[in-house]
Amino acid sequence: MNKIIIYSLIGLIVVGVGGFAVYKMTHGGQKQNESVATTRSDTGSGQTQSSTKQSNTTVSWNESGNGWVANGTPPSCPDLLNLKTPIDLTKATAVLYPGQVRGGDYKAHGGFLFKNSKNDDITVTAPLDAAVYRGSRYNEAGEVQYLFDFIAPCGILYRLDHLRTLSPAFQQIANSFPEPSESSRTTNLSTPVTVKAGDPVATSVGFVKTNNVSVDWGVYDLRAKNTASQDSSWASQHSNNSLASYAVCWLNDLSSADSAIAKALPAGDMQSGKTSDFCK
Repeated sequence: MNKIIIYSLIGLIVVGVGGFAVYKMTHGGQKQNESVATTRSDTGSGQTQSSTKQSNTTVSWNESGNGWVANGTPPSCPDLLNLKTPIDLTKATAVLYPGQVRGGDYKAHGGFLFKNSKNDDITVTAPLDAAVYRGSRYNEAGEVQYLFDFIAPCGILYRLDHLRTLSPAFQQIANSFPEPSESSRTTNLSTPVTVKAGDPVATSVGFVKTNNVSVDWGVYDLRAKNTASQDSSWASQHSNNSLASYAVCWLNDLSSADSAIAKALPAGDMQSGKTSDFCK
């Protein structure tokens, strides 16, 4: 049975989720899995002012047994999303492709590695106007990590994970989550918070103890399932990952210049390389 995220004019309230999620916002604006109910992937500088604010009600996206459905009339997505990269591409030393096996697990999301940088050299920003509607703070490898999921009004969901130090606005959101634990469960916001492309999300990423400077980024088109999912064998194999069927190759949805730079980066995973179920 679906659970609905109720928009109100009251402040931010956090509730646990155990089923499906419904998302509402204005037009304006694995590690275990990448399902809608539970997931874990995987102090701002003061130089950029955040435009995060509570969202009003007009459009909702509801996941049912037949997939995601818009409740209301969403705006059209552009043919080319022209996403902003959430990080400075000049600092990236390798790219992780979405839709491949990494570390023995299937990853529908991709990401970036920064072998020549320190953890707090990397700033993460919102790549698309959207609203954060759920997230998680959890313990992994002895360090606290943060994850946020966003939905843009036209039906594009994106995920940012392995965030280490958050901007003030996002730290305020994360403070409402349950205390960090080994659990991968995410928490929904009763009132999603809208962000603009370029708004600061985090000022440090990855793991300090292991000198792992990286960030995960997944993009999912909720309007229709992807081509890979049309293969019954593939769909059966990934049936426990409800977002995998909507994952897209975000390398193709960047500006032409950024896409060329990202695709020219070496593969971050030595085993799977640039093999991808979504990037063709």
